[in-house]
Amino acid sequence: MPLTKAQKQEALGAIEETLDGANTVYLTDYQGLTVEQATGLRRAFREADVQYKVLKNTLLRRAMEKRGGFDELFDELNGPTAVAFTNDPAGPAKVLKKFLEDNNLEVPRFKGAYIDGAIYSGGSLDELAKLKSKDELLGDILGLLMAPITNVASALGAQGSGLASVIQQISEKEEA
Repeated sequence: MPLTKAQKQEALGAIEETLDGANTVYLTDYQGLTVEQATGLRRAFREADVQYKVLKNTLLRRAMEKRGGFDELFDELNGPTAVAFTNDPAGPAKVLKKFLEDNNLEVPRFKGAYIDGAIYSGGSLDELAKLKSKDELLGDILGLLMAPITNVASALGAQGSGLASVIQQISEKEEA
């Protein structure tokens, strides 16, 4: 049953709101998944804190046109399209890649992605899945920042203990 004009406006508003809240958008073609597989995929996305929705291409296109920056993805808005929204650029790629490997499937097919203003084509799934999450990057940065401090502290501690043992040996020699 077709949507009424009011329903379309409401759906368009919801899509625009979701686009405004996410800096990462993945497009997939889910055609060929069984209900059980689709449910498993949705669960995997939900566990990764990714919104995964099946949307009408025309409504998604209108919302993307209003927001701007998605022009290169418009060619992919044909056929069945499910969209993953998140703020973790690598999250959806990791979920998709794991799902495809675990289930030995070729669907859902990755169509493309928008990540912080950059567009990635359908062949970029492997590269996107290798990206580190924001938390992993912050951990790496903190580790790099802490390494010099830890090295200095351990070096000072080692020299201090060495100095203390030398002083102790000298004092023992003087007593003898």
